[in-house]
Formats: sequence, C-alpha cells, structure tokens
Amino acid sequence: MFIKHLKIEDISQTVREMEFRKGINLIVDETVNITNTETGNNVGKTTVLKLIDFCLGADPKVIYTDSENKKEIDLVKDYLVSKKVLVTLILKQDLEAENSKEIIIERNFLSRKNKIMRINGKNLTKSDGKDFENELDKLIIGERSESKPSFRQIIAHNIRYTDERVNNTLKVLSNFTSLAEYETLYLFLFGITTTDRSKIFKKISTEKEFKRRIEKKQSKTELELSLAMIEDTISNLEVKKRTLNINYNYDMDLNSLNETKYQISNISSRISELSLRKKIIKEAEEELTANKSDIDLKQLKMIYNQASENMSDIQKTFEDLVNYHNNMIIEKIRFITQDVPEIESEIAELEKSLKELLSKEEKLTTKIAKSDTFKDLEIIITELNENYQRKGEIENSLSQIKEVDNKIDLLDKEISEIDEGIFSEKFKEKIKNQLMEFNKYFSQVSAELYGEKYGISFKVKPDKRTGKDIYVFDSFNANSSSGKKQGEILCFDLAYILYAESQGIPVLNFVLNDKKELMHVNQLIKVSEFIKDKNIQLIFSILKDKLPDSLDKEENIILRLSQKDKLFRIENRQD
Repeated sequence: MFIKHLKIEDISQTVREMEFRKGINLIVDETVNITNTETGNNVGKTTVLKLIDFCLGADPKVIYTDSENKKEIDLVKDYLVSKKVLVTLILKQDLEAENSKEIIIERNFLSRKNKIMRINGKNLTKSDGKDFENELDKLIIGERSESKPSFRQIIAHNIRYTDERVNNTLKVLSNFTSLAEYETLYLFLFGITTTDRSKIFKKISTEKEFKRRIEKKQSKTELELSLAMIEDTISNLEVKKRTLNINYNYDMDLNSLNETKYQISNISSRISELSLRKKIIKEAEEELTANKSDIDLKQLKMIYNQASENMSDIQKTFEDLVNYHNNMIIEKIRFITQDVPEIESEIAELEKSLKELLSKEEKLTTKIAKSDTFKDLEIIITELNENYQRKGEIENSLSQIKEVDNKIDLLDKEISEIDEGIFSEKFKEKIKNQLMEFNKYFSQVSAELYGEKYGISFKVKPDKRTGKDIYVFDSFNANSSSGKKQGEILCFDLAYILYAESQGIPVLNFVLNDKKELMHVNQLIKVSEFIKDKNIQLIFSILKDKLPDSLDKEENIILRLSQKDKLFRIENRQD
C-alpha cells in the first residue's frame, strides 16, 4: 500500500497538494541562512510526515504541539480549527495500476458533531476514534482474530519522526510499552501467529501491583497474625461485656446512699446530743443525792435541843426540818430527771433507726462497689467497635489478597497452557527460520548500502514485571564493526518491506523518515538507487544544503518549503 496523494485545504482554498511516486520523495527546506533569524526550523517539513500519521490515526495534537517543550502552538491550532482545515490522504495498492484498490482518508481538527474522520466516505467518529482505527486495520492489514498488536503498533516502524523512532531500530513504541507487547508485535511482523500474551501479562502485572500496594504496610502473614490477635482481643472484650454487673439504678442508688449517709449523720448527731443531755441530768441527780441529809441525827438533835432552850418560840421540830430538807432535794431530783425516760426512749428509737440506716448503707455501698457503670460499658463498646472495624479492614485486605492470588493462579495457568506451545522447540525453530529468512534481506540491504551485514536475533528472558519468560528481539552487526544507527534503522525498514512482500504479509510500502540530513550524502544517493526497481516508497524531509545535487530534481521532490513559504502559509494569508 503506497501513498498516492496528500491534500491540505481550508474553508476558502486548497493550501497544498502533493503527489507521491515510487522511489524517493523529498520534502525540502530551502531556507537560505541569510540572517540569524532565518533557520531551517518550523517551516513544516516534519509536519507533512505528521499529517500523514494523523490521517493514519495519530492524535491531532501532534500537528500543533511543539515536540520539544510539549506546548501547544496557538497560531497553528487556531488556524486549523477556525479555518476548518481538512486533510485528505489517498493510499493506493499499486501506483502503476490505475484500477488498483484505493483508500481515501479525510480528517479535520474540529470536535463533536463537526469532527470528520472519514474513510472512503464513511465518517467513523465513535468510540473515541477506535472505529476509525479498526476500519484502517481491516482495510490495510486485513481481517484477523486477534486485536493485538494494534494497527498503530504495526505501522509504527513505517513512520519515524519522533526521537524514539528515529533513534531505535526495534523499540519504536512508547517508553511505557512492555516487553510482552513487543513480543506480540514482532512475532506478528515476522509472520508468526500466536495468542497475545501481553494482555495476560498486563493483567498479571496489574494484579501483582495491586497486591503489592495492599501489602505495602503489612504482608499477608502479618495481616493474618494481626487478625488472630484482634479476634482474641474481641473475644476477651465480649466476655468482659457479658460479665458486666450493670446497675441500671446506679444513679438512684448513689443518691440513696448519699441520703442515707446524711440521715445517719443527723441521727448520730441527735443521739450524741441526747446522750450528752442524759449524762448532764444524771450528774445533776448524783450531785443532789449527795446533798440529801444522812448525818447523825442524834448528834444533830442535841444541837437542836440546845438551840430551842435558848429560843422559846421555835415551832418546828428538828425532825420536821430534816424531812423538809430531804423532801426538797427529792423534789429537785424528781423534777430534773423527769425527762430521762423520754430521752432514753428517743435514744432507743434513734439507735434502732441508726441500725437500720447503717444496714442500708452497707448494702448500698456493697451494691455500688460491685456495680459497673454505663461508662464502663461504653468504654468496652468503643474498644469493640474499634477492633471490629480493624478486623473488617484486615479481613477485607486478606480477602482482596486471596482474590488477587486466585486471579494470578488462573492467569498463570492460562499462560502456562499457552507457554507449552509458544516455548516448545518446534515454535522456537519456527521463529529462527522466519528470522533467517528476514535476515537474508536485512543483511543484503545493509551490505549493499553500508558494507555491513545486520541481522535480528532473539532470546528468551524473564519479564521483570511478571517473572514469566518472554521472547526478546534485538538487532546485531554480523561484521562486528561500529556501524551507524541511522543506517541500521533504514536498512531494517527497507528489508522488512521486501521480506513482508515475499511472505505475503500485509505491509505499508512506504517509509516516512525525518532528519535525513543526518545521513551521509553517499548513503542517501545509494538508497535512492537501491529502491528504484523495488516496490518501496521513501518519504524524507531534508535541508536544502544537505541535499545531494544528483537528487535535487523535480522528479524526486514533492514539496519545497522555506521561511517565506511555510507549509500552512498562515503568515501569507490576507484574511
């Protein structure tokens, strides 16, 4: 499949039209370095290659984003959008056969309902461009059971303008591409159909990374041990919770105990007061009893008689006086002690009440002392909740690890079943035979162009992400000389087209390559001579002062650009 035609048109005019042919097709920057401000940069020679890539499914941003600082070039983007620029690419099966199959691809830079992603008149804007890519895949590569490698991966080595592709022979995909994807790509390119393991490897890698993150803080074993400890703690807390002596009347009992103590204090004080009063009465009684006359009445009477002889008018007898004195004391004692029975009765009643209160106090104190409060229960419940929450987290982590392990086991089993065939001696022999066939072309092309013999080899090595064996392809120089990377890359691309055609493998017959000024003049002339009689189309961008005179012919040049006539001619527009 060759490039026949590329057209750039905006809302008012056709900006550029380029007709391509077999052999060499040069995009030349003719800027003459008259001043320091006039250089060979940004005239659009690389953009032509990008526009072809854009029509083959690349992101629109590649057209208006600076490749070095990754910033959008507003002038270009605004022009492409506001002027509704449409890019048309025509691919043709055979440039020399008028009726050979053609694919007409049209794309613009608008969005939503205004977006154009047409192939042969059919707009395929759904699925974020996947429908568009799938249609190209079907038309160019053909119907196939596997979706990997993708169409964009298959054609990557045909389109070289990024640093990765310009400087690497085989590693033409992004830096994030796994070895498994490269394995799938190159087995396909060398005509070997097999199950795409990269999808399974990706799943294994994802699952292992997920497991690694789960186990980042604690390993599976640590989680299991932690779970056992937490379950033991929960068990102990549950027992403690069940054996709590919760006093639902705790506050009432506590108030009752305080009231009882208060009553005991009051009654004890009252008993003390009454006892003191009784004691005082008893002391007064004893004092009065001591004053009662119990002297020798005969002696006292003799004194009374002597006195009465001298006092004739004494009317009371001595006995009367004694009796009077004693009766007075008895009356005082009776008056003073008349409250004692009442006091003793009150003390008895109070002591009875005090005994009851003391018994009540003892019971309440014991009850409260043996009680667990709701606060105790809340503390236990809080601890239980925390432990159950942690238990749930650990069980969830262990469940996820188990699920991941099961998935990895299933994926390992699936890989093992595939590996039985893919790493058999028969399969390895098939790869070797295909590479031997390819290397015939590779070594022939490189010998003719550079006097060196390049080849592709393979080996089996474990993938770092999954630990699984994988085929790794690499280039080598059979002459063991230094060689030139740019030459090796070009020889690979040319050899692959020749090899694919010989094997009946669907292939794009063109190679887009930027920075060909890095190639020696003699090699560029040799390459153009080499492909003259072959079904190969080379599209190179180059500076005028690096272009050999023998190639500076209209038949080789499809587009001339300069600082005064840039690709989109934005600066030249009057509107």
